[in-house]
Amino acid sequence: MLAPVTRDSQVQLTKKPGVILDERFIQSALDPRLRWLNPPPTWAVDPSRPALVVQPAARTDFWQQTHYGFRADSGHFLFAEISGDFTITTKVRYQPVDQYDQAGLMIRVDANCWIKTSVEYEPSGPAKLGAVVTNRGFSDWSVQDFPRAAREIGLRIRKAAQDFTLEFSAMESIDWRLLRLTHLPIANVAPLSCGLYACCPKGDGFRAEFEFLEIVRNVD
Repeated sequence: MLAPVTRDSQVQLTKKPGVILDERFIQSALDPRLRWLNPPPTWAVDPSRPALVVQPAARTDFWQQTHYGFRADSGHFLFAEISGDFTITTKVRYQPVDQYDQAGLMIRVDANCWIKTSVEYEPSGPAKLGAVVTNRGFSDWSVQDFPRAAREIGLRIRKAAQDFTLEFSAMESIDWRLLRLTHLPIANVAPLSCGLYACCPKGDGFRAEFEFLEIVRNVD
């Protein structure tokens, strides 16, 4: 079992221009600006990899109403509050077990307004690279096939005022490819919760490793 870690580290300083947060998981504790919504039962920073390792609880998810009729706001979300325009990026490695096991990026106003993007596991056939946009308490879901055998992916979301560009990199190259362009009617000056998420809508046993979390201020 992975032991929980404390958040007693100092803010990691960086000389990169425009960087708001650059968490590389090279220390045993997280940047203190990061905090959990629904902490997972098992998580740890592993500086030897380095990675944030998360094992979500079973029957956890983020979804609101559409088609399925249920509301779920129980997934695990590690976030910092960020204002203005920015780009958030991560690389995640995953070891799925059950259908819909997922880990990726999330940007959130509240339970009724958020975006998430990840690869969702399918036991047969290709996995589903997708994005969920939730607005006014209803979720929609767009997907495309992703190689079932793949076990890592780069994900990023670029915010420009109320518009969000979701992109992915399949890791065999550095090319970023468009996954979705979407809009949320939010105040651009209000801080958003931005970070990493993971959940297991069915059984447990899923393990995700986030290699880094970077948030950079957009510049013209």
